Amino acid sequence: MTDNFRIDVEAAVRLIATNMPAYPSEPATLESVHGAILRQQVVAERDQPPFDRVTMDGIALRAAALSAGTRSFHASGTQGAGVAALPISDNGNCVEIMTGAMLPDDADTVVPVERIERNGDDVTLESGYQPNPGQFVHRRGSDLKAGQPLLEPGTLISVPEMAVLAIAGSATVEVAQWPKIAVISTGDELVDVGVPIELFQIRSSNDRVIAAALEKRGCKTATRSRLPDDPDALRDAIREMHDRDDILVLSGGVSMGKYDYIPQIMNELGMRLVFHKILQRPGLPMWFGVSAQGKPIFALPGNPVSSLVCLVRYVLPAIRTALGATLPERQTVQLAESIHFEPDLTCFKPVQLNTNTDGELRATFKETNTSGDFVSLAGTDGFVELSRGQDNFTAGEPVPFYQW
Repeated sequence: MTDNFRIDVEAAVRLIATNMPAYPSEPATLESVHGAILRQQVVAERDQPPFDRVTMDGIALRAAALSAGTRSFHASGTQGAGVAALPISDNGNCVEIMTGAMLPDDADTVVPVERIERNGDDVTLESGYQPNPGQFVHRRGSDLKAGQPLLEPGTLISVPEMAVLAIAGSATVEVAQWPKIAVISTGDELVDVGVPIELFQIRSSNDRVIAAALEKRGCKTATRSRLPDDPDALRDAIREMHDRDDILVLSGGVSMGKYDYIPQIMNELGMRLVFHKILQRPGLPMWFGVSAQGKPIFALPGNPVSSLVCLVRYVLPAIRTALGATLPERQTVQLAESIHFEPDLTCFKPVQLNTNTDGELRATFKETNTSGDFVSLAGTDGFVELSRGQDNFTAGEPVPFYQW
């Protein structure tokens, strides 16, 4: 056991990080790595571009011919992209060339098709037009050189990174292996969508939200379960899921009510309590512990807004860090309005973002009707963090922002 009760936000972040395991790497094909965390350095397969690349449809010729006053040329061939370079035999010849093609041998300048007049295979430059030597040629290696580092370990593989991996010729890469995650909602009142519901019941949403947030960040290994407020059923199911999975993320049953069995059951199962309750609103009852096998257990409050805030503020960053991800620097936004918050707690407030006339991101508060009001979060972008120990926050003040 530990005496870490009612700790502050930063202490919770540190304790979670200290108790998270490291997860292994695995090779993955390029088709399957979108959203994964890279675990190797990726270097350029070859120069980029790998040849002198033409950037305009037209003709390729020698600048020396232009310097000698030549204005008419014979097109000795046509060259498209994806074929070997054609030769230019002398200053009187040119090659008809397409965008993306390899610059013909001995050519160094491209004249756009709009600047030439054609008579069969003979072309003449437009009257008064003077090409610049080397124009419309993307030189070999001007973007990067072979062996140059492109991506570092810890990189989140998103859309641009997929292009980089393809350019690097990476058919397979080492990525972080996502742990198996059990997402568990507790409560007799919970009913899934698509089935009849009684007046005294509510639709189960936390499990879907948590699973969706994990999936958005690249997790394909999460399973969802709903458990009743029954100590024996909870104990058996949690034990089974712990043995099967690597991380447990629960919502509900962690406060002080008669049916809040989770802390007691975790103790009975031998889970080591790291902390219980964080000095924040919403989400004060959050519980975090680790099993004897080193598996982390996050038990979030059942109220939907509290659950989502704790997920975004603690759970998701902790998992991504354990996967070796390089997390972006904390984003800050300016408050669009002033606010007074008196309790000695960190306050998390849902907000909508907009840009003022100076191009600065401003956060406008979106009030919820208690922390059970998920509906009010629709259309919000995330939440801001108002630090504990400060009562008044003024419009224009920069504060940390967390995106849903």
